[in-house]
Amino acid sequence: MNFSPSSRPSVVVAELGPTNTGKTHRAIERMLEHDSGIIGLPLRLLAREVYDRVTARVGEGRVALMTGEEKRLPPRPDYWICTVEAMPLDRPVDFLAVDEIQLAAHRERGHVFTDRLLHARGLRETWFLGADTMRPMVQALIPQASVKRATRLSQLRYSGRHSLKSLPPRSAVVAFSADRVYELAESLRRLRGGVAVVLGALSPRTRNAQVAMYQAGEVQYLVATDAIGMGLNLDLNHVSFAALSKYDGAEQRDLFPDELAQIAGRAGRHLNDGSFGMLNTLPELPPRVVSAIESHRFPAVRSLIWRNSSLDFSSPESLLDSLSRAPRHAAFIRVERADDFDALKELSHVPAIREVATDRASVELLWQVCQIPDFRKGLFGQHVALLRETFLQLSEGDGKLEQAWLSRQVSPLDDVSGDIHTLMDRLAAIRIWTYISHRSSWLHDAEHWQDRTRRIEDALGDALHERLVERFVQRAARRSARRFVRAAAPPAGSDSPFARLGQLLGEVPGTDGAVTEEQFVQRVVDATHEDFQVDASGSISFDEQPLARLVRGKDRRSPQIALAEPEVWTGGARRQLERRLVALARDLVTEAMGGFPAESLAGGDRSAETRGLAYRLAEGLGVTSLGEAREQWRLLDEESRERLKTLGVREGQRYLYVAGALSPHALARRCMLTALFQQAPSPKGVPREPALGIAELGGQSARAFGYEMLGSVALRIDVVERLSEALRHPQGAQRAHTLLRELRLENGVRARVLRELGGRSGGAPVKRRRRRRGGKSGAHGPPAHAGAHPQPRRSRAGEGSVQGAGPKPE
Repeated sequence: MNFSPSSRPSVVVAELGPTNTGKTHRAIERMLEHDSGIIGLPLRLLAREVYDRVTARVGEGRVALMTGEEKRLPPRPDYWICTVEAMPLDRPVDFLAVDEIQLAAHRERGHVFTDRLLHARGLRETWFLGADTMRPMVQALIPQASVKRATRLSQLRYSGRHSLKSLPPRSAVVAFSADRVYELAESLRRLRGGVAVVLGALSPRTRNAQVAMYQAGEVQYLVATDAIGMGLNLDLNHVSFAALSKYDGAEQRDLFPDELAQIAGRAGRHLNDGSFGMLNTLPELPPRVVSAIESHRFPAVRSLIWRNSSLDFSSPESLLDSLSRAPRHAAFIRVERADDFDALKELSHVPAIREVATDRASVELLWQVCQIPDFRKGLFGQHVALLRETFLQLSEGDGKLEQAWLSRQVSPLDDVSGDIHTLMDRLAAIRIWTYISHRSSWLHDAEHWQDRTRRIEDALGDALHERLVERFVQRAARRSARRFVRAAAPPAGSDSPFARLGQLLGEVPGTDGAVTEEQFVQRVVDATHEDFQVDASGSISFDEQPLARLVRGKDRRSPQIALAEPEVWTGGARRQLERRLVALARDLVTEAMGGFPAESLAGGDRSAETRGLAYRLAEGLGVTSLGEAREQWRLLDEESRERLKTLGVREGQRYLYVAGALSPHALARRCMLTALFQQAPSPKGVPREPALGIAELGGQSARAFGYEMLGSVALRIDVVERLSEALRHPQGAQRAHTLLRELRLENGVRARVLRELGGRSGGAPVKRRRRRRGGKSGAHGPPAHAGAHPQPRRSRAGEGSVQGAGPKPE
């Protein structure tokens, strides 16, 4: 029985408190101070929101997103943003966090959170975030944990009952069924002109579009289910309950005070106070409940939902027995029911499955199939039939699902016609196939099916958002702003890049020559780094059309984004585009630094020397003078020095640098960021030319563009390091002269450069012919005057170039 915490050494912190205490924000900040991390979140929607926040800080190249139906995996991610169920616990990371840990008491999902509480640990640090009601359980199960109480940043006050008509702006009305949400949204549309709608069943794409519309102020009201209660950050001033009971999957019951507080706490963000109340169709809340919500004091959780994780796969019956095993710890209650267990129980009685599931591998496969979620929440028998067919196909032949069968299941869902209910049903169904498509070993050409199911889900999400807008936002108020479509022919004289872009995107199949604003924005949001084009001036294009430009920030590492034509977009669209482009800008800065993760080295647990070096390298975009950094480098302990070396940091002869920061691509990014910050074009030839004359710099800083002044010439830093390295060797002067000749520098300039670098200026020894008495001087003529420093000649393409020939990694 495995119910004791993992013994791996890790500092464990429990941040417990009410909503709007900044727990998740602090956990994200702490994670980014480590080299690697995983954070598990309770909702797919929240995971996507946190992913957006983290990528806006460090770029998309360093962050993975993992949920049951969505995976965004860069080649080498440092940070993983996941739903709790999808956390890759076999991947060692320095920091690990689980949010909303009080869900360990949830009757259906609780066993997953309990398992994470007991067994999930970061190598260095682990955080559990949640309600203060979990304090006794955390202290009992993890005695070594440091339990901290988080204090709410703003006040939450009860404001009594309101009619829909008297609700203040920036209010959310909360109901607990989709039908009731739609009914309230329709009433508010008539009274207030429009609302946004948020339900847990929406796709992230639809939900993001609805929230962006609300956050941008295009509508002042939101109608939602309790999906907004789990950490979604909204600018709400007031939350009004339209019901105080809900169906929890087993029965219709009243909400507990702490559940009401979780939802009401969405009102008032950061330092802004919030209020909560009821619609006037409900009775007043009892004073004791009001007091508990305002003071954030609720009965402690006394037991957690548990399921055995040591499973026996010898047979379906043995697996059922091990899943049914009772806990031996008084703090745990065995999970009453779960869809995967119920599906396994049903399938274990099917003769065709009993014939196949006879060894460990087949029983493990059966359990994996049973864990396919039933997003449709319809007839359970229908879902079991799908699981049966899936397992039998995977157990036959080549162990893959039949292409024709998959197509018959998926193709009918590729239809954006119908009303809101129809589209939501199709969305729920396609989410099942999106989940299956990410089990790559189950499919021929898994990437094709991932792309196809994602495309269908996106199309359905866009269509659903459009239906919600058409139904719940007055058309007159949005006629001029909602659509971003191409006309049959562009207006005469129109040279707007978005007119051309509309034409281009109008050719996408299924758009019938029109593309909505939401469809285009989502394409940008979902685009990979390679889908954007960024030129040397900082202009950003998408699909070969101008989209935005980088503009000066507070320093070279913080460029800002300016959309090319901001007036084209509605407020919600602008927010989404700017967020994605900020993440792109962070990736560009990381490229300039050669991939150096400066932010993760700035944490308080790092030594002062490590933090100082990280700061210097970040300020220098991956390069700093060895004279400035030598003392800090010397004081580093061996472990810290080796860690920096694994991140690419090299101790050169004149510079401490990140190896990748001296590559041609990184130097090009450096020049772009420097020119943006200095608001002046880069000197001609930078960074292509390895050697430049002083005049060519035009008075600009050589170091800022990756060069060093040596006498009358500026040499690119990678070349300086090559020369300095050559001079360390016994035959160094000869090697250095060879390199300098490749740069086509003249004799006097070469001599001055060598003197500046501390080498011999005379070069390699040369055998001299003895002159005949009375003979004339040699054909080579008199030596160049020692004081002459002619300008260096540029190397021709492919001739004497030292591009990319920087110091090799150790």
